[in-house]
Amino acid sequence: MKVSFIGSGNVATHLALALHNHGCTICDVWSRDYSHAQLLAGRVGARPTTNLDNLDRTADVFILAVSDDAIFDMALDLRLDSALVLHTSGATSMEVLKPISQRYGVLWSPQTFVRDVALEYAELPFCIEGCNKSTEHDIETLVKHISTHIYHTNHEQRQCLHLAAVFVNNFTNALYGVAQNICNQHDIPFEVLYTLIATTAQRVKWGDIRYQMTGPAVRDDRKTIDAHRRLLANDPDFLSLYDELTRIIQQRIRF
Repeated sequence: MKVSFIGSGNVATHLALALHNHGCTICDVWSRDYSHAQLLAGRVGARPTTNLDNLDRTADVFILAVSDDAIFDMALDLRLDSALVLHTSGATSMEVLKPISQRYGVLWSPQTFVRDVALEYAELPFCIEGCNKSTEHDIETLVKHISTHIYHTNHEQRQCLHLAAVFVNNFTNALYGVAQNICNQHDIPFEVLYTLIATTAQRVKWGDIRYQMTGPAVRDDRKTIDAHRRLLANDPDFLSLYDELTRIIQQRIRF
């Protein structure tokens, strides 16, 4: 299968490498910055370009791994007739691709991609959506080069999953940052918490999160909660966050 990438960032890099390593031919890598296109193209044996008109029209699939705003821009400039065109956004409707091609859809993984951090691609979940059953089958065929963890989701489901992903990844990382800040302020190595972080992450696989909740909010341990609040008294943002999360645990999550 011949695939071209429009975009050369983190998502494009991981998908291009994964498909290349599993037998797909990567034809072109487009980027506004030639050096970026050249860097990724060199890793997958593709041709770098900054001109959309130079894309090899014989490619079977064109993957738009660009920002959500850029997807809309591409829809104004790019015409690929009947080629399969996909975007990789969790939040954008596939219909934005309709002006580009008769066959369009979404290939999105609820995963955080960092350019040079290796991933076990075979374990990655992929959410797919196609403009019709035939197109969706073609997307599934493409994804099977990488992973068998394939989920058919519509736009609303994908948006909700994207929202959930923000909570489990972005917001959780922000909370790690708060914890790291507290440790740094008191000259405590943050690595002391590594095992707790890993254990908590593993336990989410055990089922209903509510059964796994522990801590002072779940126990309504006012003495400990008040002690924590005193420690945060000089940081109103963190104190407000602590109070709100405690309230949510007690009113919305715990039994």
